[in-house]
Amino acid sequence: MAVAPASLPQHWDIFCRVIDNHGDLGVCWRLCRELAARGAQVRLWVDDASALAWMAPGRHEGVELRAWPAAADLQGLTPGDVVVEAFGCELPAEFVSQMAQRTPAPRWINLEYLSAEDYVERSHGLPSPQFNGPGRGLVKHFFYPGFSAGTGGLLREADLQARQANFNAEAWLAGQGLSRQPGERLVSLFGYPGAPAEALTRLLSDQPTLLLACPGALRDRLAPAPGLRIHALPYLSQPDYDHLLWACDWNFVRGEDSFVRAQWAGKPMVWHIYPQSDGAHATKLEAFMVRSGLPAPQQALWRGWNGLAPLPDKLPPPGDYAMHWRAALLAQDDLVSQLARFLAALG
Repeated sequence: MAVAPASLPQHWDIFCRVIDNHGDLGVCWRLCRELAARGAQVRLWVDDASALAWMAPGRHEGVELRAWPAAADLQGLTPGDVVVEAFGCELPAEFVSQMAQRTPAPRWINLEYLSAEDYVERSHGLPSPQFNGPGRGLVKHFFYPGFSAGTGGLLREADLQARQANFNAEAWLAGQGLSRQPGERLVSLFGYPGAPAEALTRLLSDQPTLLLACPGALRDRLAPAPGLRIHALPYLSQPDYDHLLWACDWNFVRGEDSFVRAQWAGKPMVWHIYPQSDGAHATKLEAFMVRSGLPAPQQALWRGWNGLAPLPDKLPPPGDYAMHWRAALLAQDDLVSQLARFLAALG
C-alpha cells in the first residue's frame, strides 16, 4: 500500500564542505535541485563551489548559492525551516546560535554518507539532543541514505523514469561528437587514481570497445590496446553524466554520487569505492555486494578493480542483474519523499 506523500517544508539551508573530491557537492546539488523542483526554496552554503561551473552550469531556480559564511555574513539572517548538515561538515557556531533563537526551531538533519552496512538501519533517524554550546536545546537527527526499507532511501528525481524512457542514446552520442562503430561495446570510466588502469585496457580489448573516460588522474594512466578506442571526455554536467551512463553498456563509477546514478541507469556497473587507509572500504564493498545480490562473477570483478583480489581476464556476462536491482530500488520511496515524511513525523 502506497504511503501518502508528506508536504515539504518551504525554506531549507544546506551546508556542504568539499573535502578532496566532487562527490559531496554532487550529492548536495542533486538534493537542492530536487527540493527546488518540488517547490522548496533552498540556500546552499559551500566552501568551494568551483565545480558547479561544469556540474550545474545553468544553476536552478529556487536554489540560492552562498559562500561558506563568516560570522559577519550571518548578521540578521533567519535560518530556514530545515537545516541540513551534509556529511558531518559542522555548522558555523553563529548559525547554530541563530537556529536556537528561532521560533519554532528549525529541524536539524545530519545527512550521512551512503552505506549498505547493517549499522545504517540501526542508526537511521536517531536523535542527538544538544545539551551544551550554541545549539543548546536543539535536537539533531541523523538521516542515512540506504538500500532497504529501514533507511532513508536514495536520491531520485520524480521524473527520472520518464526521462529515461524518452532517452535516445545515439542522438546524445552524436551531440557529443561520438558514434559507436558496428559491434562496438561502449564503456564509461570514472575512478580514483589507484585503479588498475593497465589491466583495464587488457580487460576491454577482448572485443571492439569505445572507452569514454572522464577527467582525472586515472585517465592519464590509460594506454592504447588492440581493439580499444579511448575518448577523453570533458567535465560533464550532472544531466549529461546521467546520459553517459544511460548510453553505455558498462559503467565504471566511483564514490557515492556516480555510484547511485549508475544504479538508476540499470546497466552493468563496476564500483570503485573510496579507499580508506584502515581498510574499512573493503567491508563497505562486501556489504553492498551481499545486500544487492551481485552475481559472483561480477563480485570478482569488483574486488579486482578495488585491489582486493586479482582482476579477472575478461568482463563477465552482463545478465539482467542491473535491471532487477534497479526495479527493487524503484519500489522504495526516494530520499526526498522519505525525508519529508520523517520531518512531518517530528511535528
